Amino acid sequence: MISAEMVRTVNVSAEIPPNREIHITLPADIPVGPAEIVVVVSSAANPSGSTLGELAESEFFGMWKDRPDITDSFQFAQNLRSEGWKRSA
Repeated sequence: MISAEMVRTVNVSAEIPPNREIHITLPADIPVGPAEIVVVVSSAANPSGSTLGELAESEFFGMWKDRPDITDSFQFAQNLRSEGWKRSA
């Protein structure tokens, strides 16, 4: 088990080449020895290439603000999600 004091995050941005091999040089202050390396490929999580800023400027941001039947938009959204999960189960 790894204690929280031993965990360090190093973010590295890279272009995935056709051979899918990436060589990483870690900072000198990273201790030698066993380590767990986690690779997160974020481009697959956002295939449209949209950013949070683009979403905030879209027609979807604030689309419920003038609805008189929605007094609590957070609760309304939670109810929609809950109903969606019930239907898909």
